[in-house]
Amino acid sequence: MSPEVSEQLQQISPLFGILLAGVFLGMAFERFLSMKRRQAWKAKNRWRWAIDNRRGGSDDILGGLWSVPKPVPAPPKITDPADQLRIVMAAQFTIQPLLNKSEVRVFKELDRMVINCNPGWQVMAQVSLGEILRSPDADAYSCINSKRVDLLLVDENCRPRHVLEYQGYAHHQGTAAARDAVKKEALRRAGISYHEIVGGHTTPSELKRLVERLVRGPLPPASEPTA
Repeated sequence: MSPEVSEQLQQISPLFGILLAGVFLGMAFERFLSMKRRQAWKAKNRWRWAIDNRRGGSDDILGGLWSVPKPVPAPPKITDPADQLRIVMAAQFTIQPLLNKSEVRVFKELDRMVINCNPGWQVMAQVSLGEILRSPDADAYSCINSKRVDLLLVDENCRPRHVLEYQGYAHHQGTAAARDAVKKEALRRAGISYHEIVGGHTTPSELKRLVERLVRGPLPPASEPTA
């Protein structure tokens, strides 16, 4: 390398170092300004930031304004029987009453009335719709599979005939009315009638008239053929 070139490189090297340092300083300053703007936005939109954090957060400074809430994935179902047994063996279980006190009173009264009308009929409580309805449409079946009815009347052949729902004082809170509409429509399409017993409004005499209208009497015995 000639002395002239070497001398020029020695003169350029400090300038290059200064330029490189300026680039790094500029990047650091821009990063600092971005952080300050982000902190100012957080302070101004603290409620949006809190909601975004509860939904899982976002690295985008404007993410809280336009981002779509991410659904929380359901925990994977444990299908292996060995895993299920291990979990059950480590858990505690207690008895859960099938009906509350008001429903028990209605159940006993209804059961007595049904037996008086036809001893072959029965009253069943908290029956899953997935056990009494079926559909070739898998999506439709999944909509009703886990839903239950309060009281079910079955005939002497254990065929579901009528559903009676007990509507307590707090029954229609939240999405209860919408869930009842789903059950009612599925039952209607299957040919099972749907009736409501309203707590504090339906009297025993009204319930008795309803049962007498719904439950048919026992069939007379078939006459034996004459010789």
